[in-house]
Amino acid sequence: MLQGFIGTRHLVPHPSMRAWNRVKLLWGYVARRSRLSAQPVEYIVETTAKCNLYCPMCPRETHKQPKEDMTDEVINRLVEESGRAAEHMMLIGLGEPFMDAKIFDRIEYCAHHNISTLLSTNGTFLDERTSARLLDSSLEHITLSFDGSTKESFEYYRKGARFEKVRDNFVRFSRMKHERGAKMQVVVQMVRMERNGGEVEDFVRFWSQVPGVDQVRIKEDETNLMRPDAGHASSEWKYPCHYLWRGPMYVKQSGDVYPCCQSYMLDGKPVGHIGEQPLEAIWNSAEMQRMRKLHVSGRAGEIDICSRCCTTIPHPLLVAGSLIFHGRTVRRLLPIIERLTYFSKLPRRLLRPPTPQLAAAELVQISAATGDQGRGSGNL
Repeated sequence: MLQGFIGTRHLVPHPSMRAWNRVKLLWGYVARRSRLSAQPVEYIVETTAKCNLYCPMCPRETHKQPKEDMTDEVINRLVEESGRAAEHMMLIGLGEPFMDAKIFDRIEYCAHHNISTLLSTNGTFLDERTSARLLDSSLEHITLSFDGSTKESFEYYRKGARFEKVRDNFVRFSRMKHERGAKMQVVVQMVRMERNGGEVEDFVRFWSQVPGVDQVRIKEDETNLMRPDAGHASSEWKYPCHYLWRGPMYVKQSGDVYPCCQSYMLDGKPVGHIGEQPLEAIWNSAEMQRMRKLHVSGRAGEIDICSRCCTTIPHPLLVAGSLIFHGRTVRRLLPIIERLTYFSKLPRRLLRPPTPQLAAAELVQISAATGDQGRGSGNL
């Protein structure tokens, strides 16, 4: 199948083209432009809407999903239209990536266009054979989702998964990565919620000692399902949301495009559809420009989906920094910024989570390689 992909027309962009794209995005952000002359650097691409688990904090519980994969036509067009600017594609969404029979083809197709990729998995399909194939692939970053350090809490939040099986799958995969000396970035992540909040120390202690794990992340739930009253108060919208200027945009399995992953989960409407409009037209659609105008005028709270969003809004200095460096570099620098910020080495205003929230002092972000521990938040 990859041969068919390679046969399609494309030109791998020169690094200077993507650097110039970031410069134009940065200028658009700093100048508070509603219409941008550049395209996003990141995308969240839901290659499948299928999943084998039922989790109370997942939007699948309130948004029924089809048992379908993204078509080749949609992802081919997305990659080819975005390829001159896109640096990073997260091949995730409301489905389990390894239920997509073509997931390895998707990874290589992106790599063929010099776009780095990230996956997040629930681990139920990560047997030894799949682990070996994954480590032989061009994937650059993987998040191993493991929501709890006890059988009781894990199986409450990951209904349909067995604690021991997933734990052993993740440990084996990480050790295989370590033994091969693979460069793939491996992050083990727990979303802290009511039933697993007291397990943070045990979780960090266990996973930070597993060879091959590069980072252990404890982050706050950003889906609203477990805390429907959460969101950004009107007074908190001091800075415009970075998603509207740098991405990632969220592309559903169907080809519908949303301003961000949160907008779909909060019942926002798509701003376009891959194949029906050019990607550049979607990025600068009337709705995208309207949202940018409200954000720069401090009126983002008037946008329903933004008022109910639980994503951390970074300080403009961090947003500017994220546009100076390549997306791959940003992904590696972000945990360092989080640790410095929450250790008070940098001002707390650099990362401002929404309220009400779980106690920020208990959120952690560590580097498994060094044992360095700090407090963390959401992603850029």
